[in-house]
Amino acid sequence: MSATANPSKKELTHQRILDAAARAIRRGGHAGASVGEVMKEAGLTHGGFYAHFGSRDEMVASAIDHAGRESGESLAASMAVLRGHGASPFRALVDAYLSPAHMAAVERGCVVAALGSEVARQPDAVRQASAERIAALARLVSSVLPAGAPPSAAMHVTSALVGALQIARALGGEDGAAVLADNRQALLAHYEPGS
Repeated sequence: MSATANPSKKELTHQRILDAAARAIRRGGHAGASVGEVMKEAGLTHGGFYAHFGSRDEMVASAIDHAGRESGESLAASMAVLRGHGASPFRALVDAYLSPAHMAAVERGCVVAALGSEVARQPDAVRQASAERIAALARLVSSVLPAGAPPSAAMHVTSALVGALQIARALGGEDGAAVLADNRQALLAHYEPGS
């Protein structure tokens, strides 16, 4: 959206479509973001779609970016609360990402975890948008790793976070919560021993 104080009707409509598409891809994967369903969820007619996007793939790629920024802001807010209670930056990330609340927040949570297994089968524009979200998550991890962590640690931790969340969501309930707890403990023991 533009930096103007009063966004145009078109900018507001575009935002509604992105919000709906971001929820749809998290909820139903790439296939769950049909143009018709997204427009319906946004309260718009199918015919207005092409005033905002040239193709469904363009919408999905934009929605991945939008969802990533949105979930990144939510994760940062959760981390700030934990930091306020004395958690180290790394612990705040691990505890916020691998929390039961994040496991339950399918439509609002990490888009990388929501789409990870599907990315390789998507068109280039969608794969590129997904790769950028993975890189953003890895940069966040890198920024909070304890001093002395090896260069490969950022992608190792990123992979562990995403994989644990995917498996926890697949199992659900107490089994899913146990996967989160076990992975939190393992990551902290490895990267912040004695914490």
